[in-house]
Amino acid sequence: MTLKQLRYIVTVAETGNITEAAGKLFIAQPSLTASIQELEKEFGIRIFERGKKGISLTKEGEEFLGYARQVLDQTNLIEERYTGTSAGKNKFSVSSQHYSFAVEAFVELLKEYGGDKYEFHMRETQTYEIIEDVARMRSEVGILYLNSFNETVILKTLRDNNLTFEPLFTAKPHVFIGKSSPLAKKKKLTTEDLKPYPRLSYEQGSHNSFYFSEEILSTLDCDKEIVVCDRASLFNMLVGLNGYTICSGVISEELNGPGIIAKPLDVDDYMEIGYILPASSKPSAFTVSYLEILKKLCR
Repeated sequence: MTLKQLRYIVTVAETGNITEAAGKLFIAQPSLTASIQELEKEFGIRIFERGKKGISLTKEGEEFLGYARQVLDQTNLIEERYTGTSAGKNKFSVSSQHYSFAVEAFVELLKEYGGDKYEFHMRETQTYEIIEDVARMRSEVGILYLNSFNETVILKTLRDNNLTFEPLFTAKPHVFIGKSSPLAKKKKLTTEDLKPYPRLSYEQGSHNSFYFSEEILSTLDCDKEIVVCDRASLFNMLVGLNGYTICSGVISEELNGPGIIAKPLDVDDYMEIGYILPASSKPSAFTVSYLEILKKLCR
């Protein structure tokens, strides 16, 4: 086993495509394939499944990838410590529902540990894609919520993908509205208060099931529905159209500005927000640091 082979494994896992990985590594595709097969033979395991749709990690491969990343991380730290140079960029990726505290933790991680060279990915994306990203090692950690409505389906999906869920905090439902909204003067809102206004929610793509909705109470009837893909569009429409979205109520004025406020929603529900990780591999040093920052912010 060599460090070069470990880098090959990580690159193929990240791209999900041998040809693309070979291009990024500047080697011939047959050489890359032969090197991976040699490593699989050495340890008596199968790291990748090769099929018509491309290449994917086996369960053994997911575990091996976790160890490979740790070895490469430690190698970079040793080289930085004793030579003053890095073998490459520091890399880290997180996939999350649209939570400002997840972005805030990402920013703090980058400031503290990014170094001179880095490639960090912050993916605010659809719920099922968060699960898929972590399962396929495109991201090291994912952030999403559970409640009594979606818990059975989400936890089954996590088990099917060999992922675990760890809670961060439990939030009571709130409503995000613009500061100048007609609802802004109320101390607490009811679902009846919301009826005249447009409800905003995040697009969930081909997995647009209520169970994967980022907003709780998504099954409630609403005459005015607006579906968006990004947080900037949602916040602009909250202000411009007097719209609303149901959420955790946690917001960073520093990141999102003073134009959006949160009001408690008078319903018997909750959001247990937490993070997901692969069950079969240890988290990297960056993941551990990110989670420590995240927990601190959530407190």
